[in-house]
Amino acid sequence: MSGPAPIGVLVMAYGTADGPDDIERYYTDIRGGRAPSEAFLHELRDRYAAIGNVFPLLDITRRQAAGIERELNQREPGRFRTYLGMKHSPPWIADAVGEMRRDEISRAIGIVMAPYWAQMSIGSYRDRVEAALGPDGPAFTFVERFDEHPSFVELIRDRVERALGTLDPSVREDAAVVFTAHSLPVRALEDGTLRCKTCEACPDGCRYAGGLRATAERVASELGIDEVLTAWQSAGRTPDPWWGPPLEEVIAELGAAGRRALVVCSAGFVADHLEILYDLDVEARRLAAEAGMAFARTEMPNADPAYCLLLAAVVREQAPARA
Repeated sequence: MSGPAPIGVLVMAYGTADGPDDIERYYTDIRGGRAPSEAFLHELRDRYAAIGNVFPLLDITRRQAAGIERELNQREPGRFRTYLGMKHSPPWIADAVGEMRRDEISRAIGIVMAPYWAQMSIGSYRDRVEAALGPDGPAFTFVERFDEHPSFVELIRDRVERALGTLDPSVREDAAVVFTAHSLPVRALEDGTLRCKTCEACPDGCRYAGGLRATAERVASELGIDEVLTAWQSAGRTPDPWWGPPLEEVIAELGAAGRRALVVCSAGFVADHLEILYDLDVEARRLAAEAGMAFARTEMPNADPAYCLLLAAVVREQAPARA
């Protein structure tokens, strides 16, 4: 390689089935090698069918990575090169690390397409990167979270404002705004407070749940929303308790209280995939209608240039200063 190697940027996301025939493989991987039951597999296939058997996450993440690289190199041409690694589907994180080594990358930055830190999410990606590293590196630093970045709050605020604007004026003033993220299994500490199940950090309170609440409070304050509501979505089917309340319960409670409209801001997700296209666009919308409420949800960031600019900014903060 002529000249100094660029800084590698490993853009990571959860992964996705690549079509209906890959659903069983994908969910077996998510479950640590345990195949889903026939009943659960049938239900999953029905959910994908309900959204038209689309599997957009890989393509969206590729476009996010390309947008990050483009923004990074606007200021410093050729200094950064992005790589793509998925947790539960190709291209695998380990393969991306190997590609970096072949490209003689010695310095790398990892960023997960998820704004809030939890050991079960962001920490698990770091673990996979570290397991793939050889004795020669590359040397990695990681973006642990970006929910506190002012541009993230601005992006979420603008999307909430836009979603509210899609509601009929007759119900807009009465709309409840609920901020959500993916639920995680939890455990109770001796003092009764909750933490994510496998997390040993966060002694002063869960950063994952606290991060979602902080986003909701900041956005609500900027938009003049009096009631700050958070909920959790897409909980897994395990014997463990999971973060709650679930969005389904909150929708039912709002309907019973006579609210006429609902906006869901899924702040913990950054791309359109099953948890958005089915859990919100199909299920949450149906529950809201049954409860007599108009429904809207915020647009996902996907590869919006403003979002890529934000991600480039948080990556650049991890990069060493030029000599």
